[in-house]
Amino acid sequence: MLYTFVLKAQPLTLKSVDADKEFRLKLYYGNAGKGAFVQYEGKKGIIPLRVKSYVLDTLQARNNQPDRHYFVWEEMVNGKVHGTYQLLQMNHLIADASYIREQDRRHFLLDLAEIHNEKEDGNDQYLLHGALISFNHFYNSNLLIEYPDGKKMTAELPFPDNPEAAQQSIIEDYNFDGYDDLAFTIPDAGMGVYHRFTIYLYNPKKKRFEKLKEPDYSRSDCSCLCDVDANKEKKLLQTGCRGGASWHQDSYRFDKNGMLQWIGKRDLSEEIE
Repeated sequence: MLYTFVLKAQPLTLKSVDADKEFRLKLYYGNAGKGAFVQYEGKKGIIPLRVKSYVLDTLQARNNQPDRHYFVWEEMVNGKVHGTYQLLQMNHLIADASYIREQDRRHFLLDLAEIHNEKEDGNDQYLLHGALISFNHFYNSNLLIEYPDGKKMTAELPFPDNPEAAQQSIIEDYNFDGYDDLAFTIPDAGMGVYHRFTIYLYNPKKKRFEKLKEPDYSRSDCSCLCDVDANKEKKLLQTGCRGGASWHQDSYRFDKNGMLQWIGKRDLSEEIE
């Protein structure tokens, strides 16, 4: 397979390579393709993208090759499919980027657009539940959420102590209510072997993101929301951390008031070894 260009940092700035008149756009997306939207050059508005399919291929790991991520999004305009985007991401490379226009099914190949004198500023955005979420991976801790009704929320996120570390983000349903939530993660201030999470849960009744209140850690081995995993089968939030030479896991369940309650812990050292 021929890989056409290098993935530097999101958003991706893409251009058509076979259209009668070149068009350009910026493509934003999070893990598993969630929170995606496009903004065409010269246009103020943004267009939401709905994940049609996402496939993670890990079979290549047997040959010491990176995982392959296959994305297909539907471009939604006034509730109708206006077009389809697709691309393949493998580590820091992407390939086979294209756009299919729905009205005439015309297929456009896309390539990375060269932007002269533009430095990577670390800014990133998602569109989730109609809210535009803006943050920075490298240079500041500002979080801005702009809601469809015009209201805005600002917050300061914890920021990495190590200048080489980055603020990462994960879109996931952490409280198992069927609505995706938003987490931001930074390496721990010690050895950096696990990550601390700041989680914002989406409240569908209020149509707002609300910061998850941390639980009582008096019985926990991990006194933080660290390496958080949403166990959908058991509807548990499980955290992991390292203390000395041992790895620990704590499990929590949401009570009827939406508060996290500790239910147990275990030593993971033997499993990891």
